[in-house]
Amino acid sequence: MTLEVKKNIFIELGHFLNQFNSNETVRNENVLHNNMFFYEFNKLIKLSQSHNGWYTPEQVYFSIQSWAKALTEENLNQWLSAYTIDIVESKNIALILAGNIPLVGFHDFLSVLISGHNVLVKTSSNDQHLLPFLAKYLISIEPKFADKITFVEGKLENFDAVIATGSNNTARYFEYYFKDKPSIIRKNRNSVAVLNGNESKEQIIALGEDIFRYFGLGCRNVSKLFVPKGYSFEVFFEAIFEYQDVIHYEKYANNYDYNKAVFLMSNFKLRDNGFLTLKEDKSYASPISSVFYETYENLNEIEQRLQTDKDQIQCIVSNALIENSIPFGETQKPNLWDYADNIDTISFLLKI
Repeated sequence: MTLEVKKNIFIELGHFLNQFNSNETVRNENVLHNNMFFYEFNKLIKLSQSHNGWYTPEQVYFSIQSWAKALTEENLNQWLSAYTIDIVESKNIALILAGNIPLVGFHDFLSVLISGHNVLVKTSSNDQHLLPFLAKYLISIEPKFADKITFVEGKLENFDAVIATGSNNTARYFEYYFKDKPSIIRKNRNSVAVLNGNESKEQIIALGEDIFRYFGLGCRNVSKLFVPKGYSFEVFFEAIFEYQDVIHYEKYANNYDYNKAVFLMSNFKLRDNGFLTLKEDKSYASPISSVFYETYENLNEIEQRLQTDKDQIQCIVSNALIENSIPFGETQKPNLWDYADNIDTISFLLKI
C-alpha cells in the first residue's frame, strides 16, 4: 500500500467516526460500510461503561469526536509532510497500551500502520473493545490490513520493536524485559497550569475542561496549579462550578469521598467545593477528584522549575505566561504532531 492509499483509508475512518456525537448521532449514507458497522459501533459506545466504569458515553463520544476531527486530509498531510516514509521492509511493532482513557493508544496504532509496519497490539484490560472494532472497520476498507494488524492476548512474540505505556513501576519492568529491542517506554506524566490571577472567568471554565475531562485520568489532565502568592481561589471555584455534575458519577464520587477523608485524617488543610479538593503540595500527581497547588513569587523560578522537571510533565497550560504553553481548554485536543512525552513516534519507526 502506498502512503496515499493508507492516508485515504484513515480519512474514511474519520468520516465513519464523525457520525457519532454525544449531542446527536446521525447516520451518513455516504460513509463506507455503514451497513455492517454503524449500528454495531453505536451499540458498543453505549456498552462501554459496562466494560469500564470510567468510560461513560459522554467521555467515549468526546474521544471519538477528537479522532474524527484529527483524521482529515489536511491534518494527515500536515503531520506526514515532515517525513519521507519509504519502508523497504515492514517490521513487527509491539504495542502495550494503557487503558486510562478511551482509545488512548490509537495514535501509536495509527503511527505504526501509516509508517508501513505491522502492529501487534496488547490492549489494556480496561479498554479491550474500541480499538479492535476500529481495526475491523479498517480491514473492511482495505483487506490487506488483515495481515498487518494482530491483537495478542497472551505473550508477545516475534516483534522487532516495542512501544509500551504504563506506570513508573511497570516502566522499570518494560525497560528490563525489552532491553534488547528498540523501544519507546512511557512512564507517568502529569500536566500543570500556571496562573497569574488575571485570567477571565471564561478561561478558568476552559481550565475546568483540562481538569475534569476523562475524570482527570489522563496524562494531559491538569493535576497541579501554580498560583501567585495571595491568589484568591474565589474566581476559580466560581468558574469550575459548571462541572459540578461530575460528582454524580459513582466512581468519581467514591474517589472524592475517599481521598478527602484521607487528607482530613492526615490533618491536611484543604480547599473544597463539594466535588473537588485543592491541596497545597509540591507533587505533580494528585489523586482523582483533587488538584494540588503551589504558590510562587517569581514567575521565572516556575519556568526554571518546569524545565528541570520536564520529564515529569506532559503539558503546561497558561495564558501565554510560559513559553510553548497550551491555551486553557486545549489539553485534550492534541494534534497528530503533538507526541506523547515529546518523543517523535514516526521518526522512531522510520529508523528501526
